[in-house]
Order: sequence, then structure tokens, then C-alpha cells
Amino acid sequence: MKFQNFRKSSKLFGALCGGLLMSLPAIPQAFAQESTPNVKQPGAASSTLNPSPSIFSEPPYNRSQAPGSPESGVTPPQPVPPAEGQVSPIPPQLGVRPARTIPGDRTQQPSPPTVSTDQQPQVEPRQTPTATIAITNGTVNIKLVNNTAANITFQVIGDTAPRSLQGKSDVTLQALKAPVTVTFEREDGGQLIVTPQAASEPGNLEVTFKEATNATQGRSTMRIERNGSVFLN
Repeated sequence: MKFQNFRKSSKLFGALCGGLLMSLPAIPQAFAQESTPNVKQPGAASSTLNPSPSIFSEPPYNRSQAPGSPESGVTPPQPVPPAEGQVSPIPPQLGVRPARTIPGDRTQQPSPPTVSTDQQPQVEPRQTPTATIAITNGTVNIKLVNNTAANITFQVIGDTAPRSLQGKSDVTLQALKAPVTVTFEREDGGQLIVTPQAASEPGNLEVTFKEATNATQGRSTMRIERNGSVFLN
């Protein structure tokens, strides 16, 4: 009886030990499953991370419910940089309309002010005549009197060539058609005081030359107009 009881006890102890030995490999696996939920169960081809863990399916990590989130497995389009030489388009601002380009429209330049043709040019005041004579038949006689000691060169423009009048002498130029211009100068380069005076007879003018001590007194041109006005310059 004791031997049978000992045999039963041995079988029971062996069964307990065998069950304990069989449960030992399952304990680390169960612990590993509890600590690392993303690891695949034994027997999988390889142990990799779970690309979609369950925590991201719960708020606030639920990315599938976020507005505007891309669908799973779809890659959002990437902006294409502009090619060389191209300008990136600028989006229009809110509430601002883009400017419209009208073909052929050019910036108008202000036109220059027009000058009225009715405006008359300003007339400079005429020089006061030095003397006045009465012209007969449109001609005049001029007597030149040289009271200086130097020779004087004179010329009737468009009528005579240059001539010389010696000092202390005189000459008369007859039948000069008005208007007429006479030039004169001293041969020694000095200045002349010119004094025209109407003669007693109509159409006759006497011109006297004297030496000038001041350059501002010098004259070199005399002109007789058709109306008999005499001007010196």
C-alpha cells in the first residue's frame, strides 16, 4: 500500500513538473506580447514595427478624422519649382482684381503747349533818328567832311568800292538811291565822332568826322531810310 501511494505521488509530482516545464516557454512570450504589442506573434516571417498602431485610431491621435488629411497610401502632390528663366505666378490678393492689359494702350505723354499764331513777335523800340532830311525823287546827296588828320576809308554798300578820304578834305556823293548805307573807319585804327546834318537844299546831307577820345563815342556806319531818317551805329 505504501508503495502504491508513493507511486501515485511520484506520478502526480512528475505531472506537475512536466506542466510547469511546458508553461515556462509561454511566460516570456506572454510577457513580450504585453510589453511590445507591435511585435508579430511567433511564427511570423520577420518582426517589424506596426505601420498603423491602434493608438493613432483613437482621439486625439486619430489622423484619419483630421480635416484635409491625405488618404492612407496617397502621396500629396509636391510643388514643382519654376524652370530657369520663368517667374513664379503670384496669386491675386483677396478683393483685388488683376489689372487688365489693353492691346495698343500706351501711356499718354502730355502734349506740348501750342503757340498761337495770332501772337505777334515783340518789336524792339526803334532807334531815334540822329537827323532827318527831305528826300527828292528817292535820291540823296551826301557830303563827307574829314576834319581829322588821319585818312578815312569809306564805302557805299552795294554802290561803290572802298575809297580813301584824306585828312582835312571833303567829298560829295551824288544821286544815291535811298535807302542807302555808308561805312567808314580811320586808317590809323582810331575812333570817329560822326555828326550828320541836313543841308539847306532838299535831299542833301552833310556828314562831319572828328577824332574821338572815348571808344564809346566811335561810330562806323550810317544809314538813310526812304523817309529821310538818318541812323548811326
